[in-house]
Amino acid sequence: MTEEIFDVVDDRDRVIGRQTRREVHQHGLKHRAVHVLVFNQRGELFLQKRSFKKDTFPGAWDSSASGHLNAGENYDTCAVRELREEIGLFVPRCPKRQFKIDACEETGREFVWVYRCDANGPFRLNQEELECGAFFKPDHINRWMAERPRDFADSFRLVWKYFLNPPAPKPVKVRPVTKSAKAKTSPRPAPKAPAPARKTVKTQVLAAKSAPPKKAKQQQKPTKKPAAKPARSSPRRPVRASAKARPGKRVSKARR
Repeated sequence: MTEEIFDVVDDRDRVIGRQTRREVHQHGLKHRAVHVLVFNQRGELFLQKRSFKKDTFPGAWDSSASGHLNAGENYDTCAVRELREEIGLFVPRCPKRQFKIDACEETGREFVWVYRCDANGPFRLNQEELECGAFFKPDHINRWMAERPRDFADSFRLVWKYFLNPPAPKPVKVRPVTKSAKAKTSPRPAPKAPAPARKTVKTQVLAAKSAPPKKAKQQQKPTKKPAAKPARSSPRRPVRASAKARPGKRVSKARR
């Protein structure tokens, strides 16, 4: 049987290499895992008892299904696979994500995503991975864990603690803005209009010489309107007062 290969990750859960399962656990390298909590319709949680052949926490009670991510595998795919391989539960879609736990001593240096799904069973248990399994009420688990904490795997005790009291979301770290970043992000100011240059006597003379000559405006001569011609009237002969003819008499010619 070939040994499992895990992705080795850094403090920010980024893959930096690959090692065998034995090397990862022996040297305490950070890697990835999932835990799935399966509840029935009565609100009871199914717990599995780990096989005594396990290299970590043999015979301890643990989550409904849990396991490591294979090299190149993502969290959601691993959650679906572990349900199928450990308890024979086939789900049509990935269970709902609950929260993520950073790698620490309690998780065995594993980054853990915790999932939840609903199923009533019965389940087909993998005898190579599990000794047995059963549904328990949350209150019973709390009393049992308080009285005999060593009956449970360390990782499950931390998962159950966070499930009852979910951890607060981590604040987003804001990086300080450097001068170069400010120069890239801040809008450039609009260019200022150049101030009008002060004209000296010398510049005025040069400007007058270089300026094209202005065309003189042609003065329009006033057009003379033709004088109105006097109305033509028929000439009248002067009539002497003495020459006025009396009515009924002939007027004689004047003597020269």
